[in-house]
Order: sequence, then C-alpha cells, then structure tokens
Amino acid sequence: MANKQSEKPTFTKQELIERVHNAVGGKKKEAILLVDTFFEMIKESLASGQTVKLSSFGIFEVRDKKARPGRNPQTKERITIAPRRVVVFRPSQVLRDRINGKKRRRRR
Repeated sequence: MANKQSEKPTFTKQELIERVHNAVGGKKKEAILLVDTFFEMIKESLASGQTVKLSSFGIFEVRDKKARPGRNPQTKERITIAPRRVVVFRPSQVLRDRINGKKRRRRR
C-alpha cells in the first residue's frame, strides 16, 4: 500500500466549494447550494437513465452490465455476479488534450 507522501493530491468537494465561492463571490452558503444542486441534478439525470453531456468536459452515461461468472477470492467458490448498472465517464477531446498538456487552436 502506498504511503501518504507518495499519493497524488485529491481535489475534494469542499475545495470545489471554496473555489466557486472565491470565483463568484457572495455568501459561502450560496456556493454550497450551487455545487450541491449541480451534483444533485447530475445524479437525478443518471438515475433516470439519461446521459449527461458537459461541453468541453465529457459525457457521463449509465450502462447495463450483464450477469457473469465470478469467483470468491477467499473460498475460490464459483459465484454469479449479478447484473447491475454502472456509470461511465468519457472525457471530451478538450479535456484529454488539457490533461496531456496539448494546446488547442482556437477556431476562427
């Protein structure tokens, strides 16, 4: 297991709230409400089966996984892993380029 010093820093919801508050101003409670409402809208959309597309960021979508055979790693017993729904994220080309340090040309 990696020690705390070698782990990459994590950007938390609380830090997001702080940055929104600093960028927008106003009361901190308003920044909290804004961030909480944003995430709640995304969760509700995904729970209802909708795809969430955020321009220049990426796409969140729900996919159905079929039942499949598996194995209990402790007992080695064969089991069936139940079907389930999972959320997947596909980053936009803009986000991928930014992560990889590529500059994008502006369209004229």
